[in-house]
Order: sequence, then structure tokens, then C-alpha cells
Amino acid sequence: MRIGVLLCDDVTPELQVDHLNYPNMFESILLKADPSLSLTFYRVMEGQYPSDIDECDGYIISGSRYSVYDDLAWIKRFEAFVLTLYTLKKPTVGICFGHQMMAQALGGEVERSTNGWGVGIATSAFLKDDITQAESWIDPNVHNFSLVVSHQDQVSILPPDSKPLAGNAFCPISMYTVGGNFLAIQGHPEFSREYSHDLMEFRRDRIPKDVISAGQTSLSRHADSERVTAWMLAFLRHSAAKS
Repeated sequence: MRIGVLLCDDVTPELQVDHLNYPNMFESILLKADPSLSLTFYRVMEGQYPSDIDECDGYIISGSRYSVYDDLAWIKRFEAFVLTLYTLKKPTVGICFGHQMMAQALGGEVERSTNGWGVGIATSAFLKDDITQAESWIDPNVHNFSLVVSHQDQVSILPPDSKPLAGNAFCPISMYTVGGNFLAIQGHPEFSREYSHDLMEFRRDRIPKDVISAGQTSLSRHADSERVTAWMLAFLRHSAAKS
């Protein structure tokens, strides 16, 4: 399967020394799950896009330090591209910023959350007991999953034709689908605990001390990164087979 990763940011240079950059993170989780994958990276924040949308069988949208509602030319262009992906029924997974961009591009709403920063490892529960049976790409009989998170913005209103799948008290919409080809995930399966720890330390000037303390404590918990990565790939394949 050919997967295009749409890069919306870089890891800050100070943290690249120990954690490398987003392409390395995505290569690590995706190729571990399936070594046969062909990955292509597009730096959309610098205007780099596929010359043909069918260059890849499916796409993954990365996270970003930016907000989807920032008044930046590259974000506006990217929003239009995300709408094109949906219109042409290209299988796509959005992570964090990508999760939020899917909502905004398709008519939903994204806002700065009154709950503040979400950092560390967060657990989301599936909203209905039958979701894992209805969605064949999710492990059956799984009731929740945990991922590293790092965000202030949240999807507040889903776009039309959406299906909310999972959430928690802090982030009520942490996973959803739109139509049959978009899967949105607020958490970061590509982030390691070590990167999460160092990112919180790097952002001590903007994240409240007590939030960082709780976030650091949460890193002792298990993260379901491999499981969610498998879901992402299963969703992309399932969606591609229907297209």
C-alpha cells in the first residue's frame, strides 16, 4: 500500500537531537506494523503536494503546533486540499491537527478548549458498546484505548455525515469518522513517552505547572500506539477496497 504523509509541521529543532523529526516517527510506527508499506512525505506547510492525488492509495495528516483556524495561506490551501480528498473519497487518517482539520474543512467547528492543555497519556472510551462490532477495522470487544496527547484545540461540532466513535471527559470527541473514507484521531500514536516528556518540559513557559505534573505522572501508563496504528492501516485498506 502506498501511503502519503501530509506533514503540517516539524519537531522543534531543540528536540530533534534526541527524537528526530515527524517523518522518522511515522516511519517507525508504520513500517513496524507493515514493512511492505511505501511511504511518501509531503511538506504541505511549505506548499509540497502530490502532483496527482492518486500517487498514493491513502493519506495520513500529521499534527502541528498551529491551529486550523490560524489565518495563514498554507492552512487555507491545505483546508481546500482536505476537502478534495474527501470529495474524491481518498482514504485518509487525520491525527491531532489533522483530526481538527477534517472537521473544519467539512463544515464542523474547532475551538480553543476551555479545559486547557491536554498532555501526557489520555484514555478514550468507545461511546457505544456496538462500535467495535460495527467497525470491522477495530479489534472486537475493546472498550477503550490510550494515546499520548498534546493539544489545546478540540473539535466542538462535528461535520455532517460524521460518526463519533470515542471520547472522554476532557475531550468528548477524540475519534470519529466522516463518510467511509475519513478517520480522525485526536491522540498521537507516533509520539513516544520520551518525546511527550521532553515536549512538556520544552513548553513549561506556556503550560501550567500542575498540568505538566499530572501529564508527566500519566506517562507511567500504557499507550496503545501499536494497536491504534494497526487500526489506522486497517481503516485505510478497508476504505480503499470500497472506493
